[in-house]
Formats: sequence, C-alpha cells, structure tokens
Amino acid sequence: MTWGCGLFRLPSMDIIKGCTAVVTGGASGIGRAISLALSRESVRVVVADLDETGMAGTVNAIKEAGGNAIAVRTDVSSLPEVQALTERARDSFGPISILCNNAGVSIVGGLERATYRDWQWVMGVNLWGVIHGIMAFVPCMIEEGKGGHIINTASMAGLVATQWLGVYTATKYAVVGLSETLRKDLKPYNIGVSVLCPMSVDTRITESERNRPEQLKDPGIEHIQVSVDFLGRVITAEEVAVQVISAIKKNQLYIITHEEALDQIRRRFQRMEREIQGKK
Repeated sequence: MTWGCGLFRLPSMDIIKGCTAVVTGGASGIGRAISLALSRESVRVVVADLDETGMAGTVNAIKEAGGNAIAVRTDVSSLPEVQALTERARDSFGPISILCNNAGVSIVGGLERATYRDWQWVMGVNLWGVIHGIMAFVPCMIEEGKGGHIINTASMAGLVATQWLGVYTATKYAVVGLSETLRKDLKPYNIGVSVLCPMSVDTRITESERNRPEQLKDPGIEHIQVSVDFLGRVITAEEVAVQVISAIKKNQLYIITHEEALDQIRRRFQRMEREIQGKK
C-alpha cells in the first residue's frame, strides 16, 4: 500500500491531509486534546499510552468525528516498546510525519526525600520517554525524506524552578534543552521541533501515581504531602492543543501557553544578569 501526505515545508509547515501522527500519553489530558485536534486537520493518529480504557476513548472520539486512529499500548520508558510502536504505526498508516512525545508523570515533594525509585519512574517517562521517541522515530523520518515535526512536552517547570517539584523539574529542564538542540540538529532534514511549556492546565497530572508500576513504588515509605501553588490561570487541554497545531504550522520552537509566564521567565534571567554584573 502506498501512503502519501505531500511534502512538508519549513519554516511554515503545512499539515497535509493523509499524514500520520503519533501521540504518546494520548489517553487523557493534553495528549487526548492534541490527538483530537490533529484528527480535525485530517491527520491519521496513533494514540499511545498505558491506559487502555482512556486510549480507546480517544480513538472512539476521533472515529465518531469521522477521523482515523488506532490505539497502541506503550510504556515509553521502554525502548523496545517504543520501537514496537514505530513498527505498528508505520504498518498501519505508513510513514510518520508528526511525533508528539507527550507522555508525562509528576510527583510532589522535597528533593531531600526523593527516593531512587521516584527518580527512576519520573525520569523513565518524562525524559527517557522523549529520548526513546527520538531514537525510534527520527531515523525513519529522515529516511523518508519528506520532513515533519516533533513536539516534546516539557512544562513551565522546565523554564522556572518550583519548590516541591524538583524531580519533575529536572526532567522538564532536560526536555527543554534537548528540544532546543534537536531543532538545530534536524533543521538540515526539514524536520521542525517544538517544545511545549504549559503552566496550569486542567488535566490529571496530579493523579500520576495511578499509573506508577508496582516495581517502582516505595512500600513502607511515607511521602510528606505538600500543596504546590501552581501559578497562572487554569486553561483547558483543548486550548493547549490549539496552540500546538498553530506551532506545528508555523514551525515555532517554544509553545508557552500562558502570557503570564513572561514575568517569571524575565525575572529568572534578570537574576542571572544581576549576579553576573555583581561579579564585575
């Protein structure tokens, strides 16, 4: 079978009818909203997640709206599983043009109490999940030679540190730096890169423990429950998805969902500037 979606053009990339996208963490929240938004652009969508019920809900919603999608259960912390996702996606829908490394989890608590299993779990999903997506899909996208786009989900916590979110923040800072470099590396191949940095979004990220593997839980260890004051207004996942679609079309590097984030980012760099000047 021959698949075609036209040639992608940068810096203003068209999403052409018939292209295929893979969205990890697509069972709920931002991943679900991105999947639905892509489908409305006539993109075939491969929804990947551990939540099989949630994935089925996303796929059914796409099909009910006249789109085309499949669900593939995938643990993004496992390279073999992401490689299997690549093969399944290509076998089902042909070459992949859009990759959304969106799967993410979060834990709350001071770094002084973080356990090794906490680090393994959050790093495995938030950072290694992105790395595995790049390793599995990018060579295929380059080989196909038609360009494309990658969206890596970070967070405002990847630009400005927040107390009690140290493990999460470490992974998201890494995703921001990785994405900035990846954009430069993939420019010769006509593959754009965006990094999504949302503030407060109405999702189930605070319920991440529901998907924590048994082998990475810490039985007998009581974590202190703290309340994190998330800054910024709460927006919907659908609002984020609209910005993601726009960023793909414009080949925009940073997707910063909240205008109020600017003050925090500015203050961070002003602190750096003051300290550099103070050394003179």
